[in-house]
Amino acid sequence: MTRRVTATHDSGRLRASRWLPGLKRTRLVLAAAAVAFAALWALGAIAPATAVAGFALVAAAILIATAKSQPAPAPLPKDEPSAPRVGDPLIEAMLAALPDPVVALDHRGDVVALNARAAAIAPALRPGESVSLGLRVPEVLDAIRQARASGGAQRAEFFQRVPLDRWYEAIATPIQGASFKPGLVLLAFHDLTPLRRVEEMRADFVANASHELRTPLAALSGFIDTLRGSAREDPVARERFLEIMQAQADRMARLIDDLLSLSRIELNAHLRPDSEVDLGAIVRQVADTLQTLARDRGVEVKTMGIANPLVVLGDRDELIRVFENLVENALKYAASGKRVEIALSLGEGVDGNEEARVAVRDHGPGIAPEHLPRLTERFYRVDVSESRAQGGTGLGLALVKHILNRHGGRLTIESVPGQGATFTAHLPMVEAAARGGV
Repeated sequence: MTRRVTATHDSGRLRASRWLPGLKRTRLVLAAAAVAFAALWALGAIAPATAVAGFALVAAAILIATAKSQPAPAPLPKDEPSAPRVGDPLIEAMLAALPDPVVALDHRGDVVALNARAAAIAPALRPGESVSLGLRVPEVLDAIRQARASGGAQRAEFFQRVPLDRWYEAIATPIQGASFKPGLVLLAFHDLTPLRRVEEMRADFVANASHELRTPLAALSGFIDTLRGSAREDPVARERFLEIMQAQADRMARLIDDLLSLSRIELNAHLRPDSEVDLGAIVRQVADTLQTLARDRGVEVKTMGIANPLVVLGDRDELIRVFENLVENALKYAASGKRVEIALSLGEGVDGNEEARVAVRDHGPGIAPEHLPRLTERFYRVDVSESRAQGGTGLGLALVKHILNRHGGRLTIESVPGQGATFTAHLPMVEAAARGGV
């Protein structure tokens, strides 16, 4: 602004210097005319009225000529397009109306405005600060620079691990028009997570299904060949083989069901449930449902803990699946202990907020320490033959882990060989979950 004022004053001084000599000449001519007419009047050559009129005519002619020769005043400069500024109501209103996360940047790469969806993706972004301070993604920053340099839209994909695994597409588009100076860039984000998870789900399903279905299919094929051959006329062998074939077919059905369930959970892993459920009611329902299996194995199931509701944000069906898997595992693999205890309690989570805990403890043989870190891996089994004999698919604890992760919780496992094992599900209470923006 200072430069503009200085330039105006300089141009005024220049114009004044140009017209100063002309003003002096005009004064000299008028003085000479006045002397001439006064002399003629004094000599009696002209009347006094004629001398005054003549002097007036000469002065008027000189002034008119001088006015015509002066240049027209310089036109006032038109308003120049204003640069985008922080807090511009037009930009803020425009971004707020867009369905995607969008950030507006000026020619320096500073944030002019951003909508609430963009703030959720990159909470470190602040209006008036450089985008590189709040979005440390080299691919996106390169796309912004290239868009500004080329004048065309640039696209970049990136991956975020915190707080959840998410894939995004960022599109940087330069905006030019009568209202803004060149340099304004709109940075829009598109969530690619569902598409990527579908791709991963397909790949994982094919890989896992082809691996785990090979054994039961081979067994079925072998029994069919036997029934067509040597056991064709043996009714006892035929009944025994048909029973085994039925068990293998049931195992394949359970395996496919678990694979599909795991794929669905992974597909929605980035979406937190928003329904309030009572963990106590779910645990009591699961315990009642599994009483028949417990009686068949001679195991007592005991539920204990606080009587007050433990309300969390969750998907009821998925949480039922969690505790069914944990209690079933205790009944199947630790039946020798003859007792399973389900304890509900409150505690402090790793983030300092209150959490609900559901611990399923058995009194069986326990688990060796080297197996504990891998128990939630897909198809990992401590004892493969025992797991298959019990009808396990090797996906139960993987399902538990993924469901709890989707709910913002976690699974902890404690065991001492010979003293049983304790599987504890940790879930944030509804107040803590709401404060965390679930």
